[in-house]
Amino acid sequence: MGAYIVKRLISAIPVLLGITVIVFAIMALIPGDPATAILGSYATPENVERLNRDLGLDRPAWQRYFVWLANMLQGEFGRSFRLNRPVIDEVLERFNATLILAGTSFVLCTIFGILAGTVSAARQYGWADKAITFAVLLGISIPSFFLGMMMILIFAVNLQWLPVSGMYAIYGGGDLPDLLWHLIMPATALAVVATGVVARLSRSAMLEVLRQDFIRTARAKGVPERRVIWRHALKAAMVSIIPVLGIQAGFVLSGAVYIEIVFQWPGIGRMLVDAILTRDILLVQGGVVFVAACYVLFNIVVDVAQALLDPRIKT
Repeated sequence: MGAYIVKRLISAIPVLLGITVIVFAIMALIPGDPATAILGSYATPENVERLNRDLGLDRPAWQRYFVWLANMLQGEFGRSFRLNRPVIDEVLERFNATLILAGTSFVLCTIFGILAGTVSAARQYGWADKAITFAVLLGISIPSFFLGMMMILIFAVNLQWLPVSGMYAIYGGGDLPDLLWHLIMPATALAVVATGVVARLSRSAMLEVLRQDFIRTARAKGVPERRVIWRHALKAAMVSIIPVLGIQAGFVLSGAVYIEIVFQWPGIGRMLVDAILTRDILLVQGGVVFVAACYVLFNIVVDVAQALLDPRIKT
């Protein structure tokens, strides 16, 4: 297992390098002068020239890329021009909020998706299967940002049951109950689509396992049906379900960008949007690379978990 983990870590290196190239190239190709955007009303030709020189923007693109990459490898992500603070400090602070939102959504989609898929497969063609299939198709068809806005209109504006936006109350609060109260709508809106995907693929995986010989053998031996479903079949189906969970982890992490905008959640997605609008290049590059690295690391964890369930994967 140790050799397999090392192999997966080594294979992630070219992926991360490719991400840095793509992120740097996209930011370099954005039209407009970053120095002019940063200086605003103070963008005189002299000031623009001086800032370009101070930021190294007067160098060729390939030189700027290798300087930026070398600094990142040393843990130096640069300094945000707009916020006047280290990029890594801002990214880590905002990522905590995003991790709470995306992590909660991922837990919800994992639990309810696997539960719905398993029940649907166990009651194939029954009323429970039809009801779950209808709910799953409906959930997949509704964009998360639209669902979020509808939830705000219904539960916050009309019924006034839940707070409209933010992570904590403006006055008072700041404790765990306050956080959970503000987390209900954005986490639910973000989890709905992912729950539907997990449920559909869990149902397919369970149906395939339930047709296998060892399930028929277990039933022939008189093993209770509940134990056959939840202990034997689900364990075998998890080999196929776990990779789906890895993909959905990336979905909720990327989907947090527009959910954070809708609910004014102070996470890394909202930070990136603001940084792009103000051409805060180092903050955008550092934030995207950090999120991508977290996603790659999570996929390695998923691959290791899958290998633990099915040792044939390591060969």
